[in-house]
Amino acid sequence: MENKSKKTTTTKSSTARKTSSTSTRKKTSTSTTKRPSNTMPKTTNVKKTTYKPSTNSINSNSVLYNKPSTNSINSNSILYNKSSTNINRHNNVVYNKPTIQNNVIKKKKKKINYYYYGNIILIIILIILLLFIFKSCGNNNEIDDEIDIEKKYKEYEEKYPKEINDKLKELYYINEKVTFFKMDYLDRYIEYKNNNTDLDIEKVIIYVNIGLDQEYYTNIKESPDKHTDTVLVNKYNYLGDDYKPSNLTKINKNYSIDDKYMEENAAEAFNELAKDAKEDGYTIKAVSTYRSYTYQTGLYNRYKEQDGAKKADTYSARPGYSEHQTGLAVDVSNGKKSYTSFGDTKEFEWMKKNAYKYGFILRYTEETEFITGYVNEPWHYRYVGIEIATYIHNHPMTYEEYYVRFLEE
Repeated sequence: MENKSKKTTTTKSSTARKTSSTSTRKKTSTSTTKRPSNTMPKTTNVKKTTYKPSTNSINSNSVLYNKPSTNSINSNSILYNKSSTNINRHNNVVYNKPTIQNNVIKKKKKKINYYYYGNIILIIILIILLLFIFKSCGNNNEIDDEIDIEKKYKEYEEKYPKEINDKLKELYYINEKVTFFKMDYLDRYIEYKNNNTDLDIEKVIIYVNIGLDQEYYTNIKESPDKHTDTVLVNKYNYLGDDYKPSNLTKINKNYSIDDKYMEENAAEAFNELAKDAKEDGYTIKAVSTYRSYTYQTGLYNRYKEQDGAKKADTYSARPGYSEHQTGLAVDVSNGKKSYTSFGDTKEFEWMKKNAYKYGFILRYTEETEFITGYVNEPWHYRYVGIEIATYIHNHPMTYEEYYVRFLEE
C-alpha cells in the first residue's frame, strides 16, 4: 500500500508539472515579448504588423523592412535592408547587421590606391629610362662633335696654316656657326677665352667684338652709322667734336622741362609715348635730351673735378662719347621727383613695360655695367626704332650686343 501511495503521488506530481509546462507555453505563445527599449523596438504579433511599400504586393503574413527595389514577396518571407540589417527569425527581432558592403567598398578603395601608386611608379621608371636615353644621345652627340672637329681640322689644313687651324679648332670652329666672327680678332678671341673660361665661345666672340678685352677709351674707332637711328656711341666708338644731328626737333612743351630737342624720329616717338602715359595716369617728362660737344665737355669736367676721373667715367660720358650728342637719348622724370629717383616711381614701372612699343630701350642697367661701363641709370633711354627695341625687349641684351650681332659689318 505504501508503495502504491508513493507511485500515485509521483504520477500526480508529474502530471501537475506537465500541466504547468503546457500552461506556460500557452502563455508564452499568446503574450507579447517584452524587451528593454534600448535594445529592441516593441513588436506585436507579426501577423498583425504591416508596412505599405509604394509598389510591392505582399501577402498578409509577411513582415516588410525597407528594400530599395520592388519585389513580390511570398506569404512567409521577410524583407530587410541587405546593406545594414538582419533578422532573428526565432524571435522576429531586427538588429544591426555588420556593414559588409562598407568593408567591400574599403577593399575596393585599397585596390584603387594600389592602382594609382602603381601608375606613379611606372611613370617614374619611364622618366628614368627617358633620361638615360637622352643622356646616351647627348654622349653620342659629343662624340659626333669631336669627330666633326677632327674632320674640320683636316679640311682646314688645305685652307690655313697649321697655327691658324689650331686656333680655330680651339674655338670649335665657331667661325662656321656665327656670322659675326672676325678672323682679324683670332688672337684676341683665344686670349679672352683663356682669361674667361666660364664664358661660352659665342659670348667670347661678342665681347671681343664690342672691345671688352681692352680698356675703356682705348682702341677707339669712329662711330658707325652716323646720322641714323642705329648709330653706336660708347667708350669705344667716338662721334667727334663736330657732330650734330641734322634734323633736331623741339619736344612738346607739355612733355618736357624747358625747351628740349631730339632727332626728329625720336622726338615724335617721345611725344607719343608721353601722351599715352598721361592717358594711363602717368607723368613722363624729358629732363635732358640733345647735348652739344661743348656742353658735354663742361659737364664732364665738372664731374671730374668733383669726384675724380675714375668715378666720373662711371656715370658721365667724356665729350664726343655721349649718346646725348646724337639727339637720340633722353633722361626722364615724373615731374615731381629728381630724375635720379625715377627708378623709385610708378612711371618707371610703366616705362619698363611700354617704352619698347615706341622704339626706346633702357640703356644702362646694373646687370650690364661690365659691358656699357656705366652704372645703373633708370632714367636714361635711347631711341633705336620699334623693331630693334622690340627684339631687345624680348631678348634682353645691351645695344652693344645687338649691334655686333646684327648690324656691324
